[in-house]
Amino acid sequence: MQPSTFVILYVAQPATSTEFYAQLLGAAPVEQSPTFAMFVLSPGVMLGLWGKDGVSPAPTAAGGGGELAFVLPNDAAVDARHAEFVARGLPVIEAPTARDFGYAFTAVDPDGHRIRYFAPVGM
Repeated sequence: MQPSTFVILYVAQPATSTEFYAQLLGAAPVEQSPTFAMFVLSPGVMLGLWGKDGVSPAPTAAGGGGELAFVLPNDAAVDARHAEFVARGLPVIEAPTARDFGYAFTAVDPDGHRIRYFAPVGM
């Protein structure tokens, strides 16, 4: 069995964040309680949303100190995903922009965690 890798984001309102990520990922959580939700990102990679009030030791970092990055196949897919965010009224903090690593846009979740979609250079 392949070991799993977990990314955990501490969130203020687990239900709100779970709804946000369920829509973002197009999938329901595989595990959910009032204080926690778990999503499968890819085989062996999981995203956990944990209510920060129940974490011990207490987290000290706020959202925005890191980001989740999702690779898309091309610039058109980045533009299409950006248009979906705008149409749903989700907060975009940087419109699609050409960068040295590729074409990308950046949004934030309800807790200020950054979410970047990008098409790497040469894809």
